[in-house]
Amino acid sequence: MKYRFVCIAILIVGAIFTGCSNSNFVKEIHVGLHNNNELKIQVDVTTTGPADVYVEYWADKTDKKFRSVLSKNAVSHSLVLCNIIPNTNYAYDIVTSHNDVKSISKVYTFKSHELQLFLQDQFNAKSLPKVPLPAEFKNGLMLINKRFAPGVAYLVDYQGQIKWYHMIDRLGFKVLHFTKDNTLLSILGRNDEPTSYGSEILEINLLGDTLLHLKKGQGDFKQTIHHEILKNDKGQLVTLFVDQKIMDLGSIGGGKKDTVNGDGIIVMDKTGKQVWKWSVFDVMDPLKDPHLLKTKKDWMHANSLNYDTDGNYLMSFYNNGQIWKIDSKTGKVIYKFGKGGTIAMPAECNFTQAHAAHINPQGNLMFFDNGVEKHQSGVFAMKIDEQGKSSKIAMHFQLPKEIFNGRMGSAYMINDTTTLVCCSKRHIIVLANSKGVLQWTMETSVPTYRAEFIKYKQLDPYLKP
Repeated sequence: MKYRFVCIAILIVGAIFTGCSNSNFVKEIHVGLHNNNELKIQVDVTTTGPADVYVEYWADKTDKKFRSVLSKNAVSHSLVLCNIIPNTNYAYDIVTSHNDVKSISKVYTFKSHELQLFLQDQFNAKSLPKVPLPAEFKNGLMLINKRFAPGVAYLVDYQGQIKWYHMIDRLGFKVLHFTKDNTLLSILGRNDEPTSYGSEILEINLLGDTLLHLKKGQGDFKQTIHHEILKNDKGQLVTLFVDQKIMDLGSIGGGKKDTVNGDGIIVMDKTGKQVWKWSVFDVMDPLKDPHLLKTKKDWMHANSLNYDTDGNYLMSFYNNGQIWKIDSKTGKVIYKFGKGGTIAMPAECNFTQAHAAHINPQGNLMFFDNGVEKHQSGVFAMKIDEQGKSSKIAMHFQLPKEIFNGRMGSAYMINDTTTLVCCSKRHIIVLANSKGVLQWTMETSVPTYRAEFIKYKQLDPYLKP
């Protein structure tokens, strides 16, 4: 593996460890950057015999120690240190174990690099005076993506500090999602591809190592994908795709062989083999849409996909302002929520266009309301009664008009009274209480598609508070 050296400490046989037999001496140590990343330090350790090895490390003038993952029963050990602060002096030691005898080396040092210039001053966080931030918010990081090449995935804390990043050269991170397997799953796309559309799928772990990389054309992965990338309980890939249908639109003033671009769901295994597929054309006739000639290039514009608690899909559409629940086995539409839908809505639920539809921790359907018609964005959480085909507002607040966000966006609860809201087009992420009062803001240099909140316990053992 190639990496740029921060410093090199070579210990020829002779470094003495308390309680260590001669077979367990450390032979040499090399310290450098893992994958050329300033926030990941790679420590390569060679021992004279098989041993379990990890690294303890701490910033200068602090007593708080972190440790790498354990390398077991080997002679060559490649250990990666996260939780690195730029331009900081660090101390570390090597801990070895052989035949149940633990040994700790003497203390060595290195200094971390400054972040590259283009990574500096990316995020400007501000808390309101005398407004305490929720403890839960300080106990996690925000997942943010840069959509244009070079693409960057960031994990950022409440102070706006980059705690972790991963960069790719020729593509952007169009969509990014943290999985239940504690990995980052993304759609990659070129700069000339639309905002949330791409043609590659990349999964990496928190060390930045590639676990999966699929490109359009491999297996049954033939379509452009967009807006969402998930893993189901079987570890299969679930995404939205552009489905094209050639139709006779002559009866409404179109061509005899006209193209309508719709949306579908495709489930693939890790090799790109199709497992399941669904299309909006399976359940709707485009000719019944009076606006089809205007919308045929992007008829429905699906913009999010998620799971209900029963394993069926929740899919939101921008152009018709609805959220659908779809049976994940039969493809049948269970309900349509929104104007003209099958679920009755309170008059106060006057949302126009929605993004990031999901089930929140309270079991309610939550989404970011773009608020296009009233020119003011907000957040809704709805209690859906499927049997009674009705709904109630569980939570609703509007955002200040100054950060109206007509496209993209997300809203995820931090605790029962606080929500993290991403206003993509405004380059701002805010923390709002249940009345819509802002408690914290962060201006971003990149128009991130969403801002997911990841708890530190999900990032353990690689990142810690």
